[in-house]
Amino acid sequence: MKNSWLIRFAVNAVALYAAIAIVPGLSVADESWTTYLLLALFFGIINAFLAPLLKLLTCPIYVFTLGLFSLVVNTLLFMATAWLSNLFGVQFSYDGFASAFLGAIIVSLVQMVLFAVLPDGNSRPRVQPKRPN
Repeated sequence: MKNSWLIRFAVNAVALYAAIAIVPGLSVADESWTTYLLLALFFGIINAFLAPLLKLLTCPIYVFTLGLFSLVVNTLLFMATAWLSNLFGVQFSYDGFASAFLGAIIVSLVQMVLFAVLPDGNSRPRVQPKRPN
């Protein structure tokens, strides 16, 4: 789909909004949608550039922990998003590792649900059963 990046961007904004609304230790200074859209932009940049590098470097730990270390990596990416957003003047803060951890889990769950519900644009061909001759 041509606008799949736009859908991912919107889903990230909604997921970050949900995490900030649910987790008590997460906060933003300005509650406007532009703040959440900027957070989604920073979140996308962090996940595009830093996530593959972290996952490559921590691959043995992923295998050893049967993938559970991905929760820690997602938390670090969430914390990096807060750092980058604060660097550019979007005041996003977390109280500690626990609030960032819960925020990363909420973001992952909301993304999973929204991507399961939203159409992905890949039309699947219908398989017609063969008719006996």
